[in-house]
Amino acid sequence: MTADSAASPITDVHWQGRTCIARAAGDITVERSTAFQEQLVALLDDAPEQLVVDFGKVAFIDSSGMASLVKVLSRARKQEAELVLAGMSDRIRGVFEIARLDRVFHIESDVPDNEQEG
Repeated sequence: MTADSAASPITDVHWQGRTCIARAAGDITVERSTAFQEQLVALLDDAPEQLVVDFGKVAFIDSSGMASLVKVLSRARKQEAELVLAGMSDRIRGVFEIARLDRVFHIESDVPDNEQEG
């Protein structure tokens, strides 16, 4: 187990209005997928209209990480929140495409940048 595998999968959270943006980092593997899912579900408990997961600092995701995201998507849909996956590397996006999950998830190239508060 590396030091990275013990670190929290969600490293930063901030809000832009009713949108919650959660920055993930490191590898999302079997060792970290449960914590990843629990952290995202806890953010959904705060009732955002949209939950954006920033994958810009994620190097790898395995099937357990993807399964956790499917569970989070189910939870988001139940509470009528939109789950958006953003900032994925080509490698991670390719994994979603191979699994055909790019047809299930709302995937954006970039994380929304509306940090100007009025």
